[in-house]
Amino acid sequence: MSEPILEPILRYLRLRRVIRHIPQGSVVLDIGCGNKAAFLKAISPFIKQGFGVDFKVNNYQFDNIQTKQLKLENHLPFADETFQVVTMLAVLEHIDQEKEILQEIYRVLMPGGKLVLTVPSVWSQPILEFLAYKLKIISEAEIRDHKRYYNRSKLKKVLIEVTGFKSFHHEYFQLWMNNFCTVVKKV
Repeated sequence: MSEPILEPILRYLRLRRVIRHIPQGSVVLDIGCGNKAAFLKAISPFIKQGFGVDFKVNNYQFDNIQTKQLKLENHLPFADETFQVVTMLAVLEHIDQEKEILQEIYRVLMPGGKLVLTVPSVWSQPILEFLAYKLKIISEAEIRDHKRYYNRSKLKKVLIEVTGFKSFHHEYFQLWMNNFCTVVKKV
């Protein structure tokens, strides 16, 4: 089954926004890498090593990219302080245990490491549902699986107050339909 027409375009726009936040030569974990690990493959020439986890991906190792099939719950199978960057692109809204997975990300990041994430905004819900359920140009299953939508204050609360990150940077993009956020693990 082919994916809905708008999905690759939205994915490309997210990737363009995120890629400039990945330092050259870094070790990166992409949570929710998708079945093809497209983001990791796109940045592989610039990073030291990339790891991707997703319940949709097959276990795979090629050059500096490794993927592992994993259902995200409340534990990441990596040692403390392993990664310089963790990315979560349109993933956090699908996870039941939001606080637990964010605490795990904090644990596996090196001191000074960065979390880069995108999540849909609170204003996008009716539009995404219309695009999925009526027009069928984005994935209906993906939209049905959304557990929550975010705004700036919701993200700041869960990332800074609850999890303990610092250096909160936030922007809305795609006409306020998405949140782009970076935070840093305390040194």
